[in-house]
Amino acid sequence: MKNTSDRNVLLIDCPDAKGLVAKISTVLYQRGANIFSNREFVCPETKHFYMRTEFSGTTDHSELLSALHDVRPGGEINVRLAERCRKRLVVLATKEPHCLGDLLIRSTYDDLNASIEAVIANRVTLGPLVEKFKIPFHLVSSDNRDRVEHAMEILNIIKTYNPDYLVLAKYMRILPPEFVQEFRNRIINIHHSFLPAFIGANPYKQAYQRGVKIIGATAHFVTTSLDEGPIIGQDVVHVNHRFTSSMMSKAGKDVEKTVLAKALELVVNDRVFVNGNKTIVFD
Repeated sequence: MKNTSDRNVLLIDCPDAKGLVAKISTVLYQRGANIFSNREFVCPETKHFYMRTEFSGTTDHSELLSALHDVRPGGEINVRLAERCRKRLVVLATKEPHCLGDLLIRSTYDDLNASIEAVIANRVTLGPLVEKFKIPFHLVSSDNRDRVEHAMEILNIIKTYNPDYLVLAKYMRILPPEFVQEFRNRIINIHHSFLPAFIGANPYKQAYQRGVKIIGATAHFVTTSLDEGPIIGQDVVHVNHRFTSSMMSKAGKDVEKTVLAKALELVVNDRVFVNGNKTIVFD
């Protein structure tokens, strides 16, 4: 399989071993590739090696991947070339428009390197907003519905779009384990709190009652443990004693949408590795 693209992204992770960077670089050099960006990291706790390499040059990708598997004989190694096409997203939402609206604009004006294939919501509120962007909107009401049954109906719709990632843009429903397992490390959520503080509902009310001086937002991968998945990105804004919980909520919305957009940019550009319940982010 020949490929003449000027830019390729190589992603490698495996147990650490002496000389890995040199061996990988040699394999690329011997096949006429030119490395123009390289990042690597070894987790001090797990002794696991992560590497993201951007290279140019015509090469036989099948043969390259085969050769790279041989740099660690007898050992486990994960090697893949990132797809260069725009990633496909399906967004889940409820009623709040700020995160969804920001993503719709970024996708429409090619500022996200991803296309939003559809929006699914459990409330009709955001339908008119989505329709302005000529993107399919699916209403799957959660009223008087069993949580698992509701989630499985959504899952059936999602599968028709074959997305690379799901985005929870203020989707205020807990996804059952059966759903999450279908998209392991492929569901990105924005939580309106600087996790691990104020997990769950009403974090701004919790923050107000605690008298905090900063509030923030956290983008993370969704796991079966509520708001405890690997964190991709976070940011904060300063508040003071004059802020009510509603004022904190208003200030936090700007942080939420920028944190979510930045996290998605990192994920769709293949800059994030999952390392247990943490992430390695080559930003």
